[in-house]
Amino acid sequence: MGFFSTVLGFCGFGIGISMGLVIGYFLFVYLQPNDVKNPEIQSIADQDPKAMLRMLPEIPLWVKNPDFDRVDWINKFLEYMWPYLDKAICKTARNIAKPIIEEQIPKYKIDSVDFETLTLGSLPPTFQGMKVYLTDEKELIMEPCLKWAANPNVLVAIKAFGLKATVQVVDLQVFAQPRITLKPLVPSFPCFASIYVSLMEKPHVDFGLKLGGADLMSIPGLYRFVQEQIKDQVANMYLWPKTLVVPILDPAKAFRRPVGIVHVKVVRAVGLRKKDMMGGADPYVKIKLSEDKIPSKKTTVKHKNLNPEWNEEHKFAVRDPQTQILEFSVYDWEQVGKHDKMGMNVLPLKEMVPNEHKKFTLELRKTLEGAEEGVQPDKDRGKLEVELLYKPFTEEEMPKGFEESQSVQKAPEGTPAGGGVLAVIVHSAEDVEGKHHTNPYVRIYFKGEERKTKHVKKNRDPRWEEEFTFMLEEPPVREKLHVEVLSTSSRIGLLHPKETLGYVDIPVVDVVNNKRMNQKFHLIDSKNGKIQIELEWRTTS
Repeated sequence: MGFFSTVLGFCGFGIGISMGLVIGYFLFVYLQPNDVKNPEIQSIADQDPKAMLRMLPEIPLWVKNPDFDRVDWINKFLEYMWPYLDKAICKTARNIAKPIIEEQIPKYKIDSVDFETLTLGSLPPTFQGMKVYLTDEKELIMEPCLKWAANPNVLVAIKAFGLKATVQVVDLQVFAQPRITLKPLVPSFPCFASIYVSLMEKPHVDFGLKLGGADLMSIPGLYRFVQEQIKDQVANMYLWPKTLVVPILDPAKAFRRPVGIVHVKVVRAVGLRKKDMMGGADPYVKIKLSEDKIPSKKTTVKHKNLNPEWNEEHKFAVRDPQTQILEFSVYDWEQVGKHDKMGMNVLPLKEMVPNEHKKFTLELRKTLEGAEEGVQPDKDRGKLEVELLYKPFTEEEMPKGFEESQSVQKAPEGTPAGGGVLAVIVHSAEDVEGKHHTNPYVRIYFKGEERKTKHVKKNRDPRWEEEFTFMLEEPPVREKLHVEVLSTSSRIGLLHPKETLGYVDIPVVDVVNNKRMNQKFHLIDSKNGKIQIELEWRTTS
């Protein structure tokens, strides 16, 4: 009897528990109140202090911090583009992960690791605000506040020893405030060479992890352990000042740094047509490399000679041998008046074979029309014989990254041993305004030499980005650089065709000692005007 009473007791307990759960479920579902009221909506001003404290983390940064800007247009863009971005990002992630997985799985004796499902869900990330920093360097710094409550479905299948296990990531939440720096800004699309990413604080990362359908994060202690490990690992790699560098452009192309030297030897000219009716000609050759701001180089003048021989060699720094062209122009020198052009032609550098001497005989033409296509000139104006040698730099001489590319360049060949080259880069000006017109340009005086930038019409905040160089026999430790902003007008009859918008005298001794200086200077005789000047002292050592 004792045995049967025990069995019946267990059965009664099980039946009672089951019936209690069923009855409780139906009571919970069907006995809910029907008079559910809509929540009461109140303005923020009517909330009590405790409610305000609870709401504070959810208030966007552009409300709490006035230096953060609203970026609703980015959120609208992401919302519209997210279905396409989701597919593109997942495809890229698969392509990146595949070779890494194939390399790692043999170490752990795993047969395969495959993504059975990979989608980031239907909810795009949102930017709660963005702060933008402006500096005097060629860079753009942004600090967006990112919040992403996603519903991804990442299902990974792992096969090993004939068994299969699936791991699923769901319900992802990421709150982060990264610092994104685009630098340096360059005149080549997409207008920046690298992206630098840092985290200004530890990110908040939360997600669900299922193994074979079971929620691993429900194991006591595991959730907090995994979350802290992720925060620490990410912080060790990317918490400021540590950065993630994403190169975008090749440094040599981005900075237009020289990639080689071309040696040009002007040998002779044959059969030149005389320009003077009363005598012969006094020819000389002017050589210019396209897409380069360096002035043209000239040979000596050969007086009264229609078949001159020069045998003179010149060197040019090459920045892009595929697009740059050497332009040869033969002129008849005149003591008074304009020099007459006797003929011209071009030679694309892409025709050169590196480290190989090559001779060319160029048919002189009246214009450059049809020169690159090899069209014969309409009239015989003589021939020009030249020899070229292109020497590209070795891998050791080429810049490897942003830091090396940003270092001060060495002075070119021919610079005096005890001297160097002073490079003056005129970036921009602010709040310059004339009384009668504002068409600013910059004039630079240094040791008796003068340089000018281009004119910018009707602009109080002009930007030039022009570079000028001065070759010096010795370091300029006592000299000053005179920089003047002027404005001119082309209107006829104006009483004030030119006026000064401000000037500044810059001692260059600090540049000689520190090699580089980049800062804004207040303009004298200007109410609020400033000008940004960058100076470099380049030596051969």
